[in-house]
Amino acid sequence: MGDSQTWTGAPAAAERARSVLAAAWSCTVTAEGGREEFVGAHTVGEDGRVVLDVPADSALLAAAVCAPRGEPSAVLEFADVSPVPVRNRIRARLWMAGWFRAEGDRLAFRPTRVVLRQASGVTLVGLDEFAAATPDPLAIAEAGLLTHLADCHGDAVESLTRLVERDSLHGAVRVQPVAVDRHGLTLRIERVRTYGDVRLAFHQPADSVSQLTERMHVLLTRARSASCPRALQRQRTDGDR
Repeated sequence: MGDSQTWTGAPAAAERARSVLAAAWSCTVTAEGGREEFVGAHTVGEDGRVVLDVPADSALLAAAVCAPRGEPSAVLEFADVSPVPVRNRIRARLWMAGWFRAEGDRLAFRPTRVVLRQASGVTLVGLDEFAAATPDPLAIAEAGLLTHLADCHGDAVESLTRLVERDSLHGAVRVQPVAVDRHGLTLRIERVRTYGDVRLAFHQPADSVSQLTERMHVLLTRARSASCPRALQRQRTDGDR
């Protein structure tokens, strides 16, 4: 995605929804038979189609057998959880309403409605957009990348705060990397009672981990040449007393 004229610096809703779906490990299903959570039981096709491997005693499977057309309606819910321990770790939720159809020993889900909820609000994602979109290329690797940054490179995270506006750092007690995608890195700024997120956009999208390394290097170079925010200076001074 090298065309800077079409690059917005943030993922589109359909891409974000596909990223949540690709990285999610568990899935909660609400259907006629009740509500069940399945861990490590779903696979995702290139068009976003979800296939569930369910146990023989699953209420969902019973609902599929008993449904008039063998296609029970259901709502699938996926949560996008920050791998780094922060306040309010749920970054997004994805809901897919639709129908299940038995395919051998598995259940294939056909969505009729896709809804994404993020901190910025709730978005109804078009079905064609959802099917055509691809997950962020860093979605699967994100958890490992963020935890490594938080656990092993605290000095780099501190340096990156130099790119944050001073007002956003007022009252900060901790800053942690909370999300990364090909478009940029998001920092969670925690205060005593509140928190806020600040996004640092890359100069170009990163379509691989090696490209991400280069994009992060550019951010750190910019940060190290910037002046230290006064709010952070006060924080350090107070902490050193």
